[in-house]
Amino acid sequence: MIASLSGTILKIEAASLIIGVGGVGVRVFVPRNVLENVGGIGRSLRLHTHLMVRETELTLYGFESEDDLQLFEILLSVNGVGPKVALSILGTLSPELLKSAVLREETAVLQRVPGIGKKTAERMMFQLRDKLDLTAATTAVSFVSDIDADVIDLLTGLGYSIVEAQSALQKLPREVGELDERLRLALQYLDQN
Repeated sequence: MIASLSGTILKIEAASLIIGVGGVGVRVFVPRNVLENVGGIGRSLRLHTHLMVRETELTLYGFESEDDLQLFEILLSVNGVGPKVALSILGTLSPELLKSAVLREETAVLQRVPGIGKKTAERMMFQLRDKLDLTAATTAVSFVSDIDADVIDLLTGLGYSIVEAQSALQKLPREVGELDERLRLALQYLDQN
């Protein structure tokens, strides 16, 4: 019904944005990474949207790209995954990391998302295998070594998102192999950005 939305940011809330469109303020729920990257109030924004119609409410969900919107809709088709969990997944994991985790059946990656336990992660792995295009995932994200997995755990323990931790690790030279050194360099990178 509403495929996209363009307007000015009027208010930034904990899980949503109020966007001014033609004199009307529209609340759009967005993933955390969108909230962190929108800039400030008064900025123009265009979002691809999904309108969820329920008996007592209409809820609009917004995404920066059509790929994120399609991934959100795929996540909604998984039993036990509602819009809040799907937004949490998209705000915590990059689409590439999610596809790579599904391809390699790494349920621990999904369990890092708030609201997803072991059983939900296993069910998601099973159902997403057939729904996601995993051909690009084989080359998009390189295999995460045990040391890098430890660095990701440490960084997320310090409050960074998995996406931020992954981004920092991708910028590190491969020849740095020690855990302490990789962590130090990742923290330096995150402090600069």
